[in-house]
Amino acid sequence: MCGIVGAVAGRNVQGILLEGLKRLEYRGYDSAGMAVLGESGSLDRRRAVGKVAALAERLEQMALPGSVGIAHTRWATHGKPSEENAHPHQSAGRLAVVHNGIIENFETLKADLQASGYVFESQTDTEVIAHLLDRESQAQGDLMAAVQRVLARLDGAYALGVVHAAEPDVVIGARKGSPLVVGVGIEEAFLASDPLALLQVTDRFIYLQEGDVVRLTRGGVIEIVDAEGRSVEREIQTFEHGDGAANKGNYRHFMLKEIHEQPAVIAQTLEGRLTDRGVLVKSFGVEAEALFSQARQIHIIACGTSYHAGMVARYWLERYAGIPTQVEVASEYRYRRVVVPEGTLFVTLSQSGETADTLAALRFAKGSGYLGSLAICNVPGSSLVRESDLTLMTHAGPEIGVASTKAFTTQLTALMLFTLALGRQRGIDDGQQADIVAALRGLPALVTRVLALDPEIERLSVDFAEKHHALFLGRGAHFPIALEGALKLKEISYIHAEAYPAGELKHGPLALVDSEMPVISVAPNDELLDKLKSNLQEVRARGGELYVFGDEQVAIEPEEGIKVLHLPHVDEALAPILYTLPLQLLSYHVAVLKGTDVDQPRNLAKSVTVE
Repeated sequence: MCGIVGAVAGRNVQGILLEGLKRLEYRGYDSAGMAVLGESGSLDRRRAVGKVAALAERLEQMALPGSVGIAHTRWATHGKPSEENAHPHQSAGRLAVVHNGIIENFETLKADLQASGYVFESQTDTEVIAHLLDRESQAQGDLMAAVQRVLARLDGAYALGVVHAAEPDVVIGARKGSPLVVGVGIEEAFLASDPLALLQVTDRFIYLQEGDVVRLTRGGVIEIVDAEGRSVEREIQTFEHGDGAANKGNYRHFMLKEIHEQPAVIAQTLEGRLTDRGVLVKSFGVEAEALFSQARQIHIIACGTSYHAGMVARYWLERYAGIPTQVEVASEYRYRRVVVPEGTLFVTLSQSGETADTLAALRFAKGSGYLGSLAICNVPGSSLVRESDLTLMTHAGPEIGVASTKAFTTQLTALMLFTLALGRQRGIDDGQQADIVAALRGLPALVTRVLALDPEIERLSVDFAEKHHALFLGRGAHFPIALEGALKLKEISYIHAEAYPAGELKHGPLALVDSEMPVISVAPNDELLDKLKSNLQEVRARGGELYVFGDEQVAIEPEEGIKVLHLPHVDEALAPILYTLPLQLLSYHVAVLKGTDVDQPRNLAKSVTVE
């Protein structure tokens, strides 16, 4: 991984490929490269370690003119970041390949190729693909056929882009377990791992399905064969979000822009899904009414931030819908024996819809006896959406910052809609449902009020700039919010942070508390407030510095060692959504003070398409 761009056009593609790579920078990467078939028939390549800007400088010195090419940003899996490990990888100077994913049997394939005389220049698994393709293309005389034969030998996940000097008007693409889209132009065609990479040239896309292989040729001809080798046609879809989604606008970072977009995107998540009686169940799909009525248990599977959203949903589903709920990390779920009670609905959460572990868990679940599957996702046409029985799109728009913000709060909003939809099937109290629906309608306005506290949160952030550790506390449904706050702080500021249920302090974490350990707590006005206050006193008694984000109706006042920021009162059911916001802003401002790369934190990628 991490980003692929390809083009077949009647014009010079260097600028298109380079701009595509720039638009994929948000995904996280350590090197970049480009290969172009020149007018003379030669295959030329440029690569550079570091940012796309370093590749751009290389291209200024030695341009790559030509109308067919592929480009890549790499996030290291096999082999350290270096120019020889950067993509594209070549074979015999006549074929080049870019690859997202991991080839699990590359060592066996490499030994076979070395025995055939191929010399390897990198430590990557991808170079195996290049040499296999070269060998097969010589035998087959047709690049498309060669790709299909090679794919049959690969174990693992991949999205590929391939060019060959013997077929100078062709780019081949293939996908299995890693996303790839075709951009449809006017007498030209494009390839990318994300539609955002191509919005400067088209807003019309074909989302390739699992096992698809595509041939793009000059004149915009697109030929697709499926995993069975049959010629197929795939629907052309118009991209829903404007090109401006990939621009920071007046904000310093994408993350800050996306934090401030939350009132609007939460409103988009709710739009058309609330009725006077509650939630429009058909929003989840035509079969939702039947599946929800049969559901007796919920299994939620997700990774990272989405896992935290699932943890909050467990509290909601059990409290308001009265349905037993289990939440698991996707990367663990499918490697154990799972007992599936009768009538269990399988729910996945993912911003991209291409998260490798979550997608693999869904495929594993299909043969495990579940009632059906629901995907809550932000990307139409993604694998998770296509392969699930029911879907609810969050409509958050593209999220560029690696640290998820608006995707998380829109997932929570969608999960509350899911809770109410199930609750209606299971006899939720009409008055309680009406109160939550009214609170949902007023949520965007409350989010706007919290974001107006940004200057105060920025002032608090100064206290964290020289710290090395932090502790986050929450109770009930706010324990996952504390986990999310800790994750955000360590993701972008590189401060070590942990989160605990506040009641667990005395069972170990209090040993860490001293004047150098800031302790951050969320204190909504709920039935656990008095318990939380007692936990906070435990911190103060040991010299800890407290930072409390509390309801304006909560009687917690600033004093020595305690800094308090009051948030507007919100219905208890929706408090987890609101209390996420100050933790996002705190992490952002601390990261800015520390001078880290906020939008592209080290070692991380936006869309995790490998295990």
